[in-house]
Formats: sequence, structure tokens, C-alpha cells
Amino acid sequence: MKKKILILHGPNLNLLGEREPGIYGTTDFESLNWQLMDYAISLDMEPQVYQSNSEGDIIDKLHEARKEYFGVVLNAGAYTHYSYAIADAIKAIKIPVIEVHISNVFARDAFRANSVIAPVCRGSISGFGTLSYKLAIHALAEMPS
Repeated sequence: MKKKILILHGPNLNLLGEREPGIYGTTDFESLNWQLMDYAISLDMEPQVYQSNSEGDIIDKLHEARKEYFGVVLNAGAYTHYSYAIADAIKAIKIPVIEVHISNVFARDAFRANSVIAPVCRGSISGFGTLSYKLAIHALAEMPS
């Protein structure tokens, strides 16, 4: 049986390719998602992608994920740094969630180095551009079912 995974993008990620290309790269959002889906499929996984700029939508999607998915790759964007509500949702769902960031959050503004979701995620990957997502997908593929 294929592992179903959710690739969950938070605020402003829909603007990839346009927003600060020096930090986030020039790959547009649609191209990134096709690359990630193709990669997950190549690892015999069944991916779904979702993006929202709304904290509540992200929480709702995490709640739904607990019944449908093996795990989640989550780029929570700025919510990473202050959303205890998203952290509580991750803790509640009891499936692996891997936090990802395109940029090296530790090499940027000081506030970005703090993640309130990291303690409840299985792991965190940042600083490898869009490869951060693929590394997280690979980690989920290697986890026992």
C-alpha cells in the first residue's frame, strides 16, 4: 500500500518565483508542486498538495490529515515562529510532520531562528532551497509504516 502524504504550504508560498527570488529562488509555486508530486510518486508515495494563507485552514487540514495520511511535509511560513495553535494541532494528530523551510532561517532575521512548531515535529529541514521539501519527502518514505 502506498503511503499517502500531504505537502502543506503556509502563507505567501503561493507567491514563489515572484517573492524575494534572492531568498526563495525563481521556481514558481506550480512548478515546485509538480516537482514534489513527481518525486513522491517516484518513491511510491501518493502525494497531495495544499496551500493556505490562513492559520485556521492549516489547522483544519492538519486535523483532517490524521485520518487520511501517513505524514505531512509542512512549510508553515511565518506561522512557524508564533503559532502555538498550529503546534498544538501537530501534537494532537500523532502522525509524523516534518517542518521545512526553503531559506536558512538561522541566517536571517533573529526572530526566524525560533520555531514553536519544531518541538512537536518529527524533524526540521531548512536552507536547501526547494530541495528541503524533497529531503522531507524522502524522510517520510524511509519511515516505517
